[in-house]
Amino acid sequence: MKILMVLTSHDTLGDTGEKTGFWLEELAAPYYVFKDAGAEITLASPAGGQPPLDPKSADEGFQTDATRRFDADADATAQLASTVKLASVSQADFDAVFYPGGHGPLWDLANDADSVALIEAFYAAAKPVSFVCHAPAVLRDVKDAEGAPLVKGKTVTGFSNSEEAAVQLTDIVPFLVEDMLKEKGAEYSHGDDWGAHVVQDGLLITGQNPASSDATAQKVLAALKS
Repeated sequence: MKILMVLTSHDTLGDTGEKTGFWLEELAAPYYVFKDAGAEITLASPAGGQPPLDPKSADEGFQTDATRRFDADADATAQLASTVKLASVSQADFDAVFYPGGHGPLWDLANDADSVALIEAFYAAAKPVSFVCHAPAVLRDVKDAEGAPLVKGKTVTGFSNSEEAAVQLTDIVPFLVEDMLKEKGAEYSHGDDWGAHVVQDGLLITGQNPASSDATAQKVLAALKS
């Protein structure tokens, strides 16, 4: 079992002067769900190399058993420091793809032609495509075989407008995940703010927020076994 995990390379939070990137828990929790199930994991990003970590996700209040395990795992941190370039990967080499969130993907992966093509290729090959928190943003320009938005008519979730308001970034982000999904014709589903909520619609698996990371990855494993 081979899993591709795609991370952002974008590190600037709009015009705030603050840094952003990927959210640590959204990488670490799925990473160990997959690793402990015996998967071979490849990490990729648009620029390759070390992707930027959202510094807030390293705060003590956001640490979990998975994040602490990741930080203490020399192999994992070395792998993170040398992600492969997204343009170099092919869906043919993997069984599923997983996108961790963080705010970074709103700026780069949502507009990345390689990412769009990769997701479309995975989906066309009947392989699970999965996204957590802000990562469903990368589905914005992804189309199905008929040229319609991939999410149109599908039940999906992602970081909610109320959660974005709670972190006071509604006016900073280039677009709101919830609004975009609805505009593309998706049936947007959400649970309580900050509570675990995962939706699966066929091969498309989405989680609402960091607390949903582990369960989203578990759904991917179940889909691969079915």
